[in-house]
Amino acid sequence: MSKLLKAVAIAAAVGFSAPAAAQEIIVVAHGQANDPFWSVVKNGVEAAAADTGANVDFRSPETFDMVQMSQLIDAAVNQEPDGLVVSIPDADALGPSIERAVAAGIPVISMNSGSDVAKELGALLHVGQDEFTAGKAAGEKLAEMGGTTAICVNQEVGNVALDLRCEGFIEGFGGTVEVVPTNNDPAEVEAKIRAALESNPDIDTVMGLGASLVGEPAVAAVDAVGRTGDVLIGTFDLSANFLQSVADGDAAFAIDQQQFLQGYLPVTFLALHAKYGLVPGGDVPSGPNLITADKAGQVVELSAQGIR
Repeated sequence: MSKLLKAVAIAAAVGFSAPAAAQEIIVVAHGQANDPFWSVVKNGVEAAAADTGANVDFRSPETFDMVQMSQLIDAAVNQEPDGLVVSIPDADALGPSIERAVAAGIPVISMNSGSDVAKELGALLHVGQDEFTAGKAAGEKLAEMGGTTAICVNQEVGNVALDLRCEGFIEGFGGTVEVVPTNNDPAEVEAKIRAALESNPDIDTVMGLGASLVGEPAVAAVDAVGRTGDVLIGTFDLSANFLQSVADGDAAFAIDQQQFLQGYLPVTFLALHAKYGLVPGGDVPSGPNLITADKAGQVVELSAQGIR
């Protein structure tokens, strides 16, 4: 065959070869997509799927249930995807399932929770924030603002990431702190905060671990007992309503861990890893960033859009 004919044959083979299959990536998170926080994570996942062309499936248990979550991870491993993204709120419960994924040759990236255990479980890297450090920074800031007696409201006791937030807050705050356990019902959260404020008038600080589920009810509870402006309120994560309270001076700050990136970056990294073998050489800290009154107005609209 002449060189010309060979070149034509090669070009035809290349031109008419079947397109490469899209990457199959599964995300298993402990938070439900209808939770305002996790809906932003899911928005990041979907944006990454659109940008990379990967097929991405977002899964989560119906409630905070580690048994069900481990089963979801096991089911994902059985599908042999090109990559797996997991949050790790309880390493003891989820570790064996994650290690099975790694042993099966599935690249794993952790996000949101699990920064302290991701490497030992075999994850390539973690995208998120160090929760203890973030809690400590929040405590130091609220103490600097004059807080002396606080409650740390935990809506998901047993979630190691949230427990670490309170532990860090207690160390950074330095004053008296009581941990108030509750659930994901904003009405119950508001009632518990209001009861705490009424039973102990020395409480001058409320630390929430979620903006929609705790931060907003905290603002309402403080208002209900007539102490707006007298009680400092800080929270992890963002919501448009809580950010408006910060902008209005009714709350001190929100801690932005940029959960959109926690959904977007792991999917993007795994798609690049499947295509080219590329992956960052270390963890990616997505937070913490304190959103105070001077920044809150700029972030409200993006929060309402499900990006911040």
